[in-house]
Amino acid sequence: MTTQIDREHGMAQLRMMLLIRRFEEKSAELYSAAKIRGFLHLYIGEEAVAVAVMAALTPEDAVVATYREHGQALARGMSADSIMAEMYGKQEGCSRGRGGSMHIFDAATRFYGGNAIVGGGIPLAVGLALADKMRGQNRVTCCFFGDGAVAEGDFHESMNLASLWKLPVLFLCENNLYAMGTAIRYTQASLDIAAKGAAYGMASAAVDGMDVMAVEEAARIATAHLRHGNGPYLLECRTYRFRPHSMFDAELYRTREEVEEWKKRDPIDLLIRRLREVGLFSDQEMSSLEQSVTAEVEASVAFAEAGSWEPVEDLTRFVCSERSGV
Repeated sequence: MTTQIDREHGMAQLRMMLLIRRFEEKSAELYSAAKIRGFLHLYIGEEAVAVAVMAALTPEDAVVATYREHGQALARGMSADSIMAEMYGKQEGCSRGRGGSMHIFDAATRFYGGNAIVGGGIPLAVGLALADKMRGQNRVTCCFFGDGAVAEGDFHESMNLASLWKLPVLFLCENNLYAMGTAIRYTQASLDIAAKGAAYGMASAAVDGMDVMAVEEAARIATAHLRHGNGPYLLECRTYRFRPHSMFDAELYRTREEVEEWKKRDPIDLLIRRLREVGLFSDQEMSSLEQSVTAEVEASVAFAEAGSWEPVEDLTRFVCSERSGV
């Protein structure tokens, strides 16, 4: 992988990863204060994947996300205001407060989910890519999913159809080693997820998901393959979440020592060190970045706090039912 760094691009990557980290930390704080309800799955530790992959996509491409999607949504260009308001359940949220943390959606950025079902977004991505191909549009559909989704039938059926139809789908596996609380070694006979692409005649690669530069280079190779009509691509990003699966998770399935060992490869710290090694980053710039990011996160909280609840009389709005003729 290349080691050359463009200062402006590196700083943009760093700011976005910091924004995701601080946004997630604030979300955990607000959840504990009962400002955010329902489920909350944090992206802390995995920021490099979303930031790098989004850099390889164009605004015309589509993104299908998981329920751990706040970071993916921010990196795609959605505003922190609309995401935070959605998690508060306010109608100024991106889904009018009806979706919450696991259902972030934005048509303007072609961000199709949050999807709360494990692997549920994978066949949707195949459908989006099929529609683009039938319309003659040279677009990529990037579908995020975790290692747990690899055990789902949707994953295998979708991989097979995408390969048969040579669809421009980037199957993006964020392998954080644990499907909820089950280590991958207990669910997969072969731990090399990238190798599964061969079963479907699909190009594939694995990359260090803690290294934002390495992930971006791998994602650019994958998207170039897709845009040239070569069929789907499976990219496995080997990463790690520093927080439990969700805010309800007692985290009894892994040791504190393991988590601390992975934190030594924090993607934010890795990029900061790299920028400093080549003289492109200073302590003063770090302080300015932190202030800017903190202000943006606090502004999103203020926006959500000032937001409005949907009127009770609108409770059945957007709700459809089919009456039987019997």
